[in-house]
Amino acid sequence: MHLPADHPPVKSGRVGVLLVNLGTPDGTDYWPMRRYLKEFLSDRRVIETPRAIWWPILNLIVLTTRPKKSGAAYASIWNRELDESPLRTFTRAQGDKLAARLGELGNVTVDWAMRYGNPSIAEKLDGLKAAGCDRLLIFPLYPQYAAATTATVNDKVFEHLMKQRWQPAVRTVPPYHDDPVYVDAIAASIERHLETLDFEPEVVLTSYHGVPQSYFRKGDPYHCHCHKTTRLVRESLGWDAKRLKVTFQSRFGPEEWLQPYTDKTLEALPGEGIKRVAVINPGFSSDCLETLEEIAEEGKESFLHAGGEQFAHIPCLNDGDLGMDVIETVVRRELGGWI
Repeated sequence: MHLPADHPPVKSGRVGVLLVNLGTPDGTDYWPMRRYLKEFLSDRRVIETPRAIWWPILNLIVLTTRPKKSGAAYASIWNRELDESPLRTFTRAQGDKLAARLGELGNVTVDWAMRYGNPSIAEKLDGLKAAGCDRLLIFPLYPQYAAATTATVNDKVFEHLMKQRWQPAVRTVPPYHDDPVYVDAIAASIERHLETLDFEPEVVLTSYHGVPQSYFRKGDPYHCHCHKTTRLVRESLGWDAKRLKVTFQSRFGPEEWLQPYTDKTLEALPGEGIKRVAVINPGFSSDCLETLEEIAEEGKESFLHAGGEQFAHIPCLNDGDLGMDVIETVVRRELGGWI
């Protein structure tokens, strides 16, 4: 098509795929941690407490004390070679490997972003638009839907697009908590890891990130999605409910969260005669602070201190073959009609 000489340059015809994970600080020192925590804990989807109550708590207490504590936790799992968090390392690798797997699709561009921290969603959306992507598939990397995770990614995408004159067509990936490829991948990852151990766990916990009970009562389906995932994995493994259990971790503040709590469960199991345990985090697509520090380090210490004898943390799917099979299968399905 012939364009006038003074027509602004326009690229089009490409399809963009944007993988989005939760987020990461740029460093473990006080100020990078404070910036990250402020962005994260200022999100109304994450903290639904009225602003008049929450703002003084956040700015006068949380952002004064928590950056140092969180920074120390991040430092214990930091990727020193690349000077970044494992979550950034794994998410980048997922983006690179997905691009390679979709290589035969000449008009697809794959990129990745973080909801909080860098690289930002806005930055990556601008990059995809500049590359000529007039159709976008947004993939929040959360198998189970929660307003505080999936919805806030979509919020941020559309918030940025509201500022654009020429908007692309947009699709968002729905929850995949019961997708056979995902369920089979979780089951296979459990079997593969257990084969590497020199002991057989009596119980395996599926530990999911928690949310306040009030969010569940308001209609958030997250609790149901978590239980369904574990039930389907249990059926795939041929196990009973006593061997594969659901727990919830990472609670914050005084409010009651989804139960049973992972930490309390790990502390109680030895007293019930359970001395050999493994924990997997099916709700996390990549290992991160909540899996590597909270479970693999703190969880193990709590369990052994309570009288447990053997503990194993089963890694997330990350950018391994099982995890990439899940991401590729979902993306190809959701791109139907566009490619």
